[in-house]
Amino acid sequence: MPHDTPLIATLVGAFVLAFVLGAIAQRLKLSPLVGYLLAGVLVGPFTPGFVADEHLALELAEIGVILLMFGVGLHFSLSDLLSVKAIAIPGAIVQITAATVMGMGLAWALGWNLGAGLVFGIALSVASTVVLLRALQERRMVESEQGRIAVGWLIVEDLAMVLALVLLPALSGALGGRTVTTGTIDWLGLGGDVWTTLAVTLVKVAGFVVLMLVVGRRVIPWIMHWVAHIGSRELFRLAVLAIALGVAFGSAKLFGVSFALGAFFAGMVLSESPLSHRAAEETLPLRDAFAVLFFVSVGMLVDPSIVVKSPVSLLVTVLIVLVGKSLAAFLIVRAFGYGNSTALTISASLAQIGEFSFILVALGVDLQLLPAEGRDLILAAAIISILANPFFFLVLDRYRARHAPLRPEKAAAPAPKPVPELPATALSNHTVLVGYGRVGRLVADGLKAAGTPFLVIEDQGDRLEELKRLDIEAVNANAASAPAIAAANVAGARRIILAIPDGFEASNVLKKARQLNPAIEIVARAHSDAEVEHLRQSGANFIIMGEREVARGMLAHVLETSQNDIAGAAAAEQAVEGGNRAGPSVSTDTAGPVDAGPGLAEPAAAAQKETL
Repeated sequence: MPHDTPLIATLVGAFVLAFVLGAIAQRLKLSPLVGYLLAGVLVGPFTPGFVADEHLALELAEIGVILLMFGVGLHFSLSDLLSVKAIAIPGAIVQITAATVMGMGLAWALGWNLGAGLVFGIALSVASTVVLLRALQERRMVESEQGRIAVGWLIVEDLAMVLALVLLPALSGALGGRTVTTGTIDWLGLGGDVWTTLAVTLVKVAGFVVLMLVVGRRVIPWIMHWVAHIGSRELFRLAVLAIALGVAFGSAKLFGVSFALGAFFAGMVLSESPLSHRAAEETLPLRDAFAVLFFVSVGMLVDPSIVVKSPVSLLVTVLIVLVGKSLAAFLIVRAFGYGNSTALTISASLAQIGEFSFILVALGVDLQLLPAEGRDLILAAAIISILANPFFFLVLDRYRARHAPLRPEKAAAPAPKPVPELPATALSNHTVLVGYGRVGRLVADGLKAAGTPFLVIEDQGDRLEELKRLDIEAVNANAASAPAIAAANVAGARRIILAIPDGFEASNVLKKARQLNPAIEIVARAHSDAEVEHLRQSGANFIIMGEREVARGMLAHVLETSQNDIAGAAAAEQAVEGGNRAGPSVSTDTAGPVDAGPGLAEPAAAAQKETL
């Protein structure tokens, strides 16, 4: 077996360091992207010690780009954009223009040509969607008007970057970079001037877009529905990956468009299918893994000596991102008649650069448009801006707390609603149900039928709407957050039922509930012996493992219809219990099951209706 394994060494080095530094960044309440980028710096050629294979890392990063763009397409929401189009579209265009001009000004001062300045400025103009969504989700602002404007703004930026990725190769020669001619131009015998190249590129892109919108919108959802009806989760996951990678690769080979554009359209077409959420969930682990490799490969390109070699240029670059771009966004939002709170939210959201900047920089260097110094400045500024961005939101939080309630933010339109504080429930000695998925619905039905006072903690919009229609009290928040625990009055509750499917995730809620209310009765669900043991050690009173209850339900039905074998029934029951002793699937610290009313009195019967 060969001992020279650069691929394995690159993967191991990247994942191990990314995990360690990402965990440290998360612990410091920073974006894990910072850790991934720093991991790349450590395994890159500019720092001592282990050096990963740069060429292999870039190949793996291409897969990361494809899956990242596929995810962007899956989450692309035209309705979200249209709801705030009046400010998001013109605002983003003006802000991109302002940031690009500032970047081109610095490039001119450094003696770069027009093409380098254009790529440099555009790369500084676009913010990271990953960083923004994380900040908004932590503050429950995604569904607020301010959050919708920020997300819509970034959607416009993303679309502009997709257009830039398409046009740059065609314009490269005219901008002072490497001339790119396509096989189509050579085959047709046309000249290679910029207008011909641009026209052919636009025709090919238009052909690809038409093919995806006319054929892809029918074929791709049909394939996904066909695979879903087969019933194989493995094949479904494989189908999603085959579509993402296949469309990206095919679009590059047949139409000459970038992997990024092909993957984006594949995700956007699939997003119209009812199976899009499942597709996103199934591919998330692999998407995350290759996204990590993408950020590590970007970090490998960073030369830390840029801090010493060009400190003034780096400082100006960082100021363009943190101050210049944010100030431009603030003035634009204010010019549209919105108040300071909305303007500051947009400014804080845009005070960083991320994944699209990296993709654009890589393309600019490949086309010989952007010098290596420009790449180093942008990558170093990205790390610094992502590190600094949480502090912008801390200042915003203090401002909003000091100036609440907000004054009307727009003279000609209804005032945006401020993000509400979680209202505290009036219930006491009640049941708190965490999660309103398939299992949570069954539990809620039983509690409601029994007349047991309860409320639900849930943060999914469609489920919250359903709870509202059913007149069931709900707390709109992540159950692990302190405000959610307080609003649900866990301190005065009789019991908490953790109906969410991940036992390890549920333990975070469990521990906080137990600390706040040592006497509370905690009911949880699990899917494995490891989850059962983890929940038991965390303090759960009663743990149900779905597989055991399904087995009980099946046996109850079979043995009920076969009354002639009592001995067989006893032996079967003993077998189930024996399996439990070998690896406990149900654990209880109390004398008996939790008394939650008639709706929960027959766990075996409930298991017959649905797999827990």
